[in-house]
Amino acid sequence: MRIELLGAAIDNLSMQETVLKVTSFIKEDRPCQIVTLNPEYLYRAQKQSDWMRLVREAELVTPDGTGIVWACRMAGRPVQERVTGIDLMLSLMPVAEKEGWRIFLLGSGPGVAEEAAKNLKKQYPELKVAGTHHGYFKAEEEKEIVRQIKEARPHLLFVALGMPRQEQFIDQYKEEMQVPVSMGVGGSLDVIAGRVQRVPPWLQKLQLEWLGRLIKEPSRWKRQLVLPKFAGLVIKKYLFKW
Repeated sequence: MRIELLGAAIDNLSMQETVLKVTSFIKEDRPCQIVTLNPEYLYRAQKQSDWMRLVREAELVTPDGTGIVWACRMAGRPVQERVTGIDLMLSLMPVAEKEGWRIFLLGSGPGVAEEAAKNLKKQYPELKVAGTHHGYFKAEEEKEIVRQIKEARPHLLFVALGMPRQEQFIDQYKEEMQVPVSMGVGGSLDVIAGRVQRVPPWLQKLQLEWLGRLIKEPSRWKRQLVLPKFAGLVIKKYLFKW
């Protein structure tokens, strides 16, 4: 079931149900896009119509971010749980190994995708990595990268180019690439590669991952300023109904 939040349609699925949904996409064998929606993206999408279009046209939209879960609750349309990009990606790995799905990792700095692939292979030895490529490419190189992805024929494409570039890349080329499932994963490859440490599990359980990331990366403070603005927008619309 999909719920509406500030103009965006979000799938109200648990992590397990989301994995099953991805499995059904792969069986259908048609290009599908997953958007893992966070408060920053949704707030900016209020004024960026193309950003909102990407969300509304995606085949699957997950509530990525404590702020989205909170906002859904404030709107009277609670979701089952938070489904982040990195958690969904990691939840798909044992299924991919079992089913023989090929994966392609695109994005982050030079060498990161390769390191992430090696670490995934250590945990899932039978996992099939169809290819990797860094995210530091120029616009004129995109067509060649798209060609490489198409020739590799992955079942799952994980794109780590940051929002909204990763969503725009998938939207622009998904029909050409013909990958059954493509999703943006932000900084996930850096975490899986061991370049960046994820915040401790206890902070995740307290839904304070945003605080842990801010402590680790103080330069993120400008981006975090969006959170109170997002909260104010939600309160204004759903509590005071202005």
